[in-house]
This record gives sequence, C-alpha cells and structure tokens, in this order.
Amino acid sequence: MTAEAVIQAWDAADPAAIHPLRHVSEEAYWDSGKTQADMLASVIPDGAKVMDFGCGDGRVAIPMVALGYEVTAVDSSQRMLDRLRERAITISAIAQADADGIAGHLGRRRMDAIYSLAVLIHHSYADCLHIIGKLRAATKLGGILVLDWPVSEQPGEADSWIGVTTWSPQQQAEACARIGLEPVDSELPWGVYRAVKAG
Repeated sequence: MTAEAVIQAWDAADPAAIHPLRHVSEEAYWDSGKTQADMLASVIPDGAKVMDFGCGDGRVAIPMVALGYEVTAVDSSQRMLDRLRERAITISAIAQADADGIAGHLGRRRMDAIYSLAVLIHHSYADCLHIIGKLRAATKLGGILVLDWPVSEQPGEADSWIGVTTWSPQQQAEACARIGLEPVDSELPWGVYRAVKAG
C-alpha cells in the first residue's frame, strides 16, 4: 500500500477501528496512552522538545505534555488533529504534515527526541525508509528516536492499512547505517535509536 492510501484509510476509519482498547472502554484507551508516555519517559530526557509523529487524537501526546515535555504533535490527518484539538488545549504546536512536510513546519529547529508509534508498521519498506529518513533529519545529532519498527526472522510487507510490515535484522541494520541511527538498548517494546552521522 502507498503512504497516501494508508493515510486515507486511517482518516476515514471509525475511532473504534483504530485501536483495540476502544472496544474495552474510552478510559482503557486513554490510560494506555499514559502508560506509553511513562515508558517513553524512561528513554527521553526530562523537559526535552519532542515530536509525536502520527499523534492521532493525542492518546500519547497529551500525557507527554503532562510529564513536562514540550510536544509538537504531527499527523497527516486533519480529522485526527481536530479530535486532538478538542482535548488538548495544552499542546501549543500542532501541525498537519506527512513526513515530507516536517521540515517545512520545523524550519531550522531540530527535536531532542521523536517518537512514532503505530505508524511505520503499516507502510511499505520504501515508504517506511523515507519516513524514518525524514524523522532522523528532524532530530538533533545525539537525539533519541523511538520507532515502532518491528524485526522478524520472517519479514514481510503489510498488504492492508492495518497490516504490519516487519524487517529482517539485517535489513534494519543496513537501514540504520544508511540513515544515521544507532540502536540503543532498552526495555521498551519499540526500537530506540540515537541520531548519529550517517555511514
């Protein structure tokens, strides 16, 4: 699937179809965002300027602000950002942008950290690499990226907007070297990387 097709499908989806905890309850859905924000705080320095790329309705971005981070919330879906604005008067920087639009929004600024959860997994290999490259370019040298970028011994590309693309360890290592990412050991369920000079 193309990045545009994935974006359109997410934009048109019913909120209950986007996250399984919405079938449990709204409280469970929002509590999961608080839990994930606490996990991110274990690898992102206090008070950092962070970007939530693919922020959706703010499930994680809102609790990140509550933890003291300066959050720039970015999503390509205006529908999602409208939902975020309804809930998050404390987030000062909200931008509608895809990966190519990040630089235009940030200008010369770079983030201390960027996290992107449940975004990359739905894209093709080529689109995923493109997005990660743009996220890396928006991160300060030495900054942290937390990416939902799964590895598998049996890698494969997503074939639908809710499918999951997985990478072989070798594919991911080669991509990290090319883009300028150094894996960081962590206990998180997502990959954690430090922005370094590209090989």
